Amino acid sequence: MDETKENPLSADSAAHAVVQRNGMGIALRVAAMACMAVLAALVKACAERGAPVLEIVFFRNAFAFVPVLLYVSRTSGFGVLRTRRLGGHATRAAVGLVGMVCGFTAVSMLPLTESTALSFASPLFMTALSALILKEAVGVHRWGAVVVGFLGVLIMIRPDPTHMANLGAAFGLLGALGAAGAMIAIREIGRTEPGPTIVFYFTLAGMLVGLASLPFGGWTVPDLTTLLMLVCTGLIGGTGQLLLTEALRRAPVAVVAPFDYTQLVWACIIGYLVWDEIPRAATVVGALVVAASGVYILFRETRRFRAPTSK
Repeated sequence: MDETKENPLSADSAAHAVVQRNGMGIALRVAAMACMAVLAALVKACAERGAPVLEIVFFRNAFAFVPVLLYVSRTSGFGVLRTRRLGGHATRAAVGLVGMVCGFTAVSMLPLTESTALSFASPLFMTALSALILKEAVGVHRWGAVVVGFLGVLIMIRPDPTHMANLGAAFGLLGALGAAGAMIAIREIGRTEPGPTIVFYFTLAGMLVGLASLPFGGWTVPDLTTLLMLVCTGLIGGTGQLLLTEALRRAPVAVVAPFDYTQLVWACIIGYLVWDEIPRAATVVGALVVAASGVYILFRETRRFRAPTSK
């Protein structure tokens, strides 16, 4: 017999617990997006102070080990780092690092708000890639959302040969494509590998790739302020990754994922306070179209997975 039917107080307590978990998940997701906005701002500031992108990638990953290893030691333990799927981790890392390098390059070339808004194209690319690579069925509704979302992207980037930001926009879209490809790889490898393992090997690969650029003269010697900012990219970036993981442990993806778009709010605030940036109307309108498309895709995806269990 269902205890919640016999005891209304139990049902109320269970519902209250769900609300509390969802609320905590949302709070963690919003905090993660704040970390990602601060990370982007630090990347932009470091690039302006002469730090090459691959040097930033090294520090972003090397110092991310501090929060990542603390998290692993306090939760699952270091035994979780054992794996038999190094090839899968290498694929995920390669795709993700291409996305990271392109995304960081876009941040260095564009206003903070614009580079952040372009990163929102990632769910659109992910839908297309899931159909092409994973052979998942993508219905007319989700394809329609993808088309509308890319119209929002066109509004943001204003495709015009005379518009000098086009190169930065191209890197931004490549960064979003790389992030989408990484999520596809995570979806596949995540069937056997826990989250901390995936984060650890990606972070390790990013550190090694960044370090490999050192002999080729791709680094500069940073001053103390730049060095502190580079270290902070790792600490804040690693913390943001862990907050994303914790948010998904507390609440379903359908609950927390729409709050990813709060990153644009943080980016607008930081961009205005640090660089006196005022978002263009086209950026805001395009970002809203892309965000709406992404939320709709999430809604359809959630509904698709729930449908079999509701019958």
